[in-house]
Amino acid sequence: MWLFAAGSARLNPAARIAVASAGAFMRVQSKIEFARLLDDMGLPQPRWQPVDSPDEAVRWQTPFYLKAPFSTAGSGVRRVTKLADLQGAFESLRLSGNSGPLMIQAAAGGEYAQVQALFDHGRLIAAHTSAQTAVGIGPSAAGRVSVDHPFARRDVALLGESLGWHGGLTLDYLFQGTNHVYIECNPRTVEPANAAASGVNLPELQVALSLGEHVNEVPVGRTGIRTHSSLAILLGTAAYVGTRRAVLAEALRLALHRGPYEHSQERLTPVFRDAESAIPLAFVAARVLLSPGSAERLAGGAIGAYSVKPDAIKRVA
Repeated sequence: MWLFAAGSARLNPAARIAVASAGAFMRVQSKIEFARLLDDMGLPQPRWQPVDSPDEAVRWQTPFYLKAPFSTAGSGVRRVTKLADLQGAFESLRLSGNSGPLMIQAAAGGEYAQVQALFDHGRLIAAHTSAQTAVGIGPSAAGRVSVDHPFARRDVALLGESLGWHGGLTLDYLFQGTNHVYIECNPRTVEPANAAASGVNLPELQVALSLGEHVNEVPVGRTGIRTHSSLAILLGTAAYVGTRRAVLAEALRLALHRGPYEHSQERLTPVFRDAESAIPLAFVAARVLLSPGSAERLAGGAIGAYSVKPDAIKRVA
């Protein structure tokens, strides 16, 4: 979406798309700029600071996170659990093309959740909140349950209004009761399947917005709706548990709809409605069963194919 924002002047007028300005994108696209924006607005987040070298981070208490300003799908985030690993974390992010300051951020407790929002030039027209029930690569929310979090809808509305945001915007946060901290921003709509199953069809609304139609504010979706992606869950299990036994056990739970998948809908590869979706699911399942260590390479190849690298951002910006 950032490329559309940065190159909006080059788009044919007939190619209408709901996208925020490039200036608004730069306030949230960079993790460091987004952290500064949260501070400016007084919205909660874990303690953080920009750092240029490992020496600036040695006084931080572990665990903490080291983040590249620009990355996607968790590829630019390193969790540092002991200071002996700090140098290696710095070097791995530098090798990924991140030459400027990095961001260090304190670890925070709580459940992982997202608020997905859609704006019409700063006016919030739809929002959906969901909590993580299963982990994918990143670690993303490969399983979700819809929840009712008025504080997240309120905060994202304030953020979108201040930026004059147009289009989709997603905030990641951790919550314990009513206490919460924001840890990430995605300047786009992220994984809309749970929202759609709950009654908030974000893709449909975004198409209408792009076409210039007036979109009325959408009521909050139903709570307790569970969705999941078997493919993403198997990748996450292989990457973070790393054993064939764990992958096989998770595959059986998914197939039998046990544990967190009871009453949960498969959204990415619904093989009974879309038989061909069984092909990528079977391929990934076979690969990670044979070699759990291949999970991050599989995911990394997909991420590398669609992500915009830091040097590209510098050239275009």
